[in-house]
Amino acid sequence: MELRVGLLAVLLATVSRAALAQDATELERLEVNEGASTGTIGTEPDDYAGGQVARGGRVGLLGNRDFMDAPFNITSYTADTIENQGAQTVADVLANDPSVRSTHASGGMLDSFYIRGFPLNEGNFGEVAFDGVFGVAPTYRLFTDYAERVEVLKGPTALLYGISPNSSVGGTINIVPKRASDVELTRITTDYASDLYGGGHLDLSRRFGEERQFGVRFNGSFHGGDTPIDNQSREVAVGALALDYEGEGFRATLDVIGQREDFDAPQRPFFPVAGIEIPEAPDGRSNVQEPWEWSKSEDLSWLGRVEYDLSDNVTVFGAVGGGNSRVERLFGTPVILNSAADVSITPQNFVFDVDRLTAETGVRATFDTAAVEHTVTFQVSGLQQSLARGSNSGTAQLTNLFDPLPRPEQDVPQPTHVPRVSDNTFYGVALSDTMSMLDERVQLTLGGRWQRIDTENYSPVTGAVTTSSDEDAFTPLAGIVVKPWENVALYANYVEGLSVGDSAPTTAINAGETLAPYRSRQYEIGTKVDLGRVAVTVSAFQIEKPFGQLETRGSDLVFVEGGEQRNRGVELNIFGEVTPEVRVLGGVTFIHGELTKTNSAATRGNTPIGVPSLQVNVGAEWDTPFMPGLTLAGNVIHTDEQFVNTANTQEIPSWTRLDLGARYRTEINEKPVTFRAEVENVFDLDYWSGVASFGTISQGAPLTVKVSMTTDF
Repeated sequence: MELRVGLLAVLLATVSRAALAQDATELERLEVNEGASTGTIGTEPDDYAGGQVARGGRVGLLGNRDFMDAPFNITSYTADTIENQGAQTVADVLANDPSVRSTHASGGMLDSFYIRGFPLNEGNFGEVAFDGVFGVAPTYRLFTDYAERVEVLKGPTALLYGISPNSSVGGTINIVPKRASDVELTRITTDYASDLYGGGHLDLSRRFGEERQFGVRFNGSFHGGDTPIDNQSREVAVGALALDYEGEGFRATLDVIGQREDFDAPQRPFFPVAGIEIPEAPDGRSNVQEPWEWSKSEDLSWLGRVEYDLSDNVTVFGAVGGGNSRVERLFGTPVILNSAADVSITPQNFVFDVDRLTAETGVRATFDTAAVEHTVTFQVSGLQQSLARGSNSGTAQLTNLFDPLPRPEQDVPQPTHVPRVSDNTFYGVALSDTMSMLDERVQLTLGGRWQRIDTENYSPVTGAVTTSSDEDAFTPLAGIVVKPWENVALYANYVEGLSVGDSAPTTAINAGETLAPYRSRQYEIGTKVDLGRVAVTVSAFQIEKPFGQLETRGSDLVFVEGGEQRNRGVELNIFGEVTPEVRVLGGVTFIHGELTKTNSAATRGNTPIGVPSLQVNVGAEWDTPFMPGLTLAGNVIHTDEQFVNTANTQEIPSWTRLDLGARYRTEINEKPVTFRAEVENVFDLDYWSGVASFGTISQGAPLTVKVSMTTDF
C-alpha cells in the first residue's frame, strides 16, 4: 500500500497548469453524412475535452453513439492518445484502461486480454472487430498504424456484434480505421526504443475531385532491431491503404492492410506444473528462449463498406471483407517444474493458417409514432473462419528461469502437411429499436439476434470430423438511458453473450460431443456525469458464464454443461480536462470473481483463474508554464494478486508500475515538429504481468525508453 501511495504522489506532483493550443496542422474530423442520422460512415463522435478519448463510439448494430446516450460502458481512445504515448500496438493503447489487462508476454508474438475478468483473443481467432465487424482484423497482433481510434465496449455483445470467433463475453475491442481528412497531411515519424530498436512511419492523406469526394489515406512503417529482451530481435513491416467516397447520399470505404512481424527468441508465457510454489518473477530482460528459436507472422486483411440513403431517414448498408493470417514458428512453451524455477522446453515447429470471410447487410431507419422517436436497425450477417495447423516436435531441454542455460539448436523440420483442423460458420439475423421520449431524456433499446452456429473439428491425421455443433440460439438485449438532467445519465442493461459449446474429452462416455451454445448473462447499472470538461462514469455489473465439466453418473463420466463463473464488479472511469492545462485519464475496477457451480466442493466458491480483485489506472498530462510547448505525462498501473489454478493454491503477487513521458512541440523551418520521450516501468520492476485462462503466466516488460520525432510537411 505504501508503494502505491508513493507512486500516486509522484504522479500527482507532476500535474499542474498551462496550456498549448492544438497544432493547426493536426487532422480535423471530417464531417460527412450531414442530415442523415441513419448512417455510420463519417459520423464518429467528436473528441471529448482534452482529446484523449472520444465522446462515444461504435455500439455494434446500434451504430455510433455518444457515451451519454449508450446504455453501456464504452471508452474510445483517440489518435492523439496513440501518438502521444508512442503506442505501436493495440495492447499498448489498452494499458490505459482499468477494465482491461494483457495476458501475454510483452516480448511475445501475439496479444490477448482480459476484459471484466474474462479472456479475449486467447485462442488467436481474431476476436477484435475492425470497423464494426469481426473477421477482418489481423489475428495475432494489431498495430496502431491504421487505427484512428481504439474502442472498448464492456460486457457481452452477442446482439451488437454477433457471436465472437472464440466466444469472449467480457467485452469487444473495435478498431476505427483512419480516413482521409479535409486537411492534407504528410507526416513522418522516426522513433527509437531501447536497446537498439527503431524505425519510421509515413502517414499520407489526400482528397480529390471537384467536391473532394474521393479520399486516400496511406500508412506505412518499418521497424527493426534488438529489443530490451535478452537474445531477442524483431522486424515489423506494416502497410495500410484506406479509400473512401462521399457522394450525394452514397458513401463507400475500402481498407486493405498487410503486415509482417518476425521475431528471434520471442518470449513465451510459462506453464507452472501443479503443486509447486510460483517462483518470483525473473529480471524483465531475462529470456529462456534461444536466438535460434523464431516466429514469422503474416496478415492480409480487407474490408469494403457501402451506405446509401434512400431518404433522410432510411439508410441501407452492406459490408464484405476477410483476410488470411499465417504463422510459422519454432519454439517451445516453457514449463516451470519446481519452486527452484527449473524449466523444461520442447521446441516445436508449427504452421498455422487462418482464413476469414465476413459479410453483413441491413437497413437503419428513424421514424416517429406519437411522442416516441424510433431508430430501428435490421441486419443479416455471417462469418466463416477456418484453421489449418501442422507441427513437429523436438526433444525436451532443461534451463532455469533465473539463470538461463544455453540450449543447443535443434533441427526440427517444418511440417510438410498442414491439415485443416476446424471450420466455424456463424450467421444470424438481428433487429433492434431504440425508442426516445421526452426530448431524448428517456431512451429505451430493445433487440434480439437469432444466431446459427455451425462448427466442425477435424482429425489432423484422417481429416474426419471428430466433433461438431449445428445449433441456433436467440440472444436478447434490453437497455435504458434516463437523463434527469442534461449532463447526467442513468443507465441499465440486460444483455446475453453467446459461446460455442465445449467438446467432450476422450475420457467421457460422450467423447466428441459438442455441447449446445452457452448463454452468458449480464446485468449492469451505471451513472454518467458530463461536467463539460471532465466526465465521470460509474457502473456495476454481474456476468454469469457457463462452462462444461465432467460429471459422474453411475460408473460413467459424462461431459455436460454444469459449471459457472460469475464476475461481479464496479468500474469508475474519469477523463477530460481538470484545467485547460491538466488532463486526466484512468479509473478503478473492482472485481469479485467466483466459481459458483463446479463438480468439486474443493473448487466451488473459489476465484477463477486470472481474475484480480482490483485494477487501477491513474494517468495525467500537464502542459508546463515554464516552457511553452512542453507537456509532462505519467501513468500508474496497479493489478492485484491473481490465482493461477482453480484450486487457488498457486498465485502471482500484485504489481504496480509507473510510466513517465514528455513531449515538446515547436517549429523548425516553419514546419511543426513534435519530440516525444517515454519511459515504461520507470523503477525496472520485475513482475508477473498476468495469467491466461489456461493457467500460463507472463513476464512483465522491463524498463524501456522510447523517443520519437514527428514532422508534418
